[in-house]
Amino acid sequence: MVNVPSNFETVHDQLTIIRHELMKKQNVVATGIGFKTVGGRTTSDLAIICSVEIKKSKVQLSSKDIIPSYIQNVPTDVKLVGILRAFQDPTERYRPAPGGTSIGHVLITAGTLGCLVKKNNEIYILSNNHVLANSNEAAIGDAILQPGSYDGGQNPQDQIAVLSEFVPISFDGSSTCGIAGSVAAVLNRLSALAGSSTRLLPYRILQSENLVDCAIAKPLVSGDVKNEILQIGTIAGVQDGELGMNIKKSGRTTGLTTGTIEQVNVSAKVSYGTNKEALFTDQFLAGAMSQGGDSGSAVLSENNHLVGLLFAGSETTTIINRISNVFSALGVTLL
Repeated sequence: MVNVPSNFETVHDQLTIIRHELMKKQNVVATGIGFKTVGGRTTSDLAIICSVEIKKSKVQLSSKDIIPSYIQNVPTDVKLVGILRAFQDPTERYRPAPGGTSIGHVLITAGTLGCLVKKNNEIYILSNNHVLANSNEAAIGDAILQPGSYDGGQNPQDQIAVLSEFVPISFDGSSTCGIAGSVAAVLNRLSALAGSSTRLLPYRILQSENLVDCAIAKPLVSGDVKNEILQIGTIAGVQDGELGMNIKKSGRTTGLTTGTIEQVNVSAKVSYGTNKEALFTDQFLAGAMSQGGDSGSAVLSENNHLVGLLFAGSETTTIINRISNVFSALGVTLL
């Protein structure tokens, strides 16, 4: 059992008196009793904790919105928590559908709707190739479901969009190209009939490098999509990811999670199933902040700037496309 500090009742009584006044202050979204943090370390001193959406310096606040260091000899502390939202199930059907919810090509299980982008003044849904285009196997115009079929989405009643464009993934040519082999065989037979001893050999295709796993889909009705991300809100802009940057994402499987960019300029071999592997370069690597089904999630900085597109990972690792590479490959911009 945790020992209750001797001054708990004093702090409790003071919070009861002042709570309503504190909640009126700018950015304050919650108040409570907790241990004061100093220099990143939790102390043993009880304090009135004021949780805020955004931390601001005193010069940015009016005098009435400044939280005093002490209230009747009780210390205070300010904690950054962002906007507090009711949790929602990302696997449900949403109309309008925000980022962070279940989506997928009609023939896949389910992935995540990343965010909304624009191209030629049209609105599009951004996610992964393997979510919207079935890892190169889809055709332009194919049905996109929200939620994905694994989460109960059915065609046509749950169709939200059509596949518009995708960047093909170059998979490892670990076996001889079938077309090249067939052509070589035909030419060799013709060569033999002509009396020539020259023979053609089909060579293995060398593994090509990929920068992105991305695709866009055009909503059937613009009002069926929402320009925000579940549990995060609106995107503030676009930003380059950096080593050590704190990041977050909202995904179909694990919801809102946070992490840190632990490596940059990453080259990684990613498995797409039996005998399908692709080499990706110039990626970000973060820790365990995703699971299967989170593919396609928009990855944002702490201040809600878009930095990447999540597409792969393991139990301990998350791999993320640079958003600048995604936007360049698709010719899109943030909505």
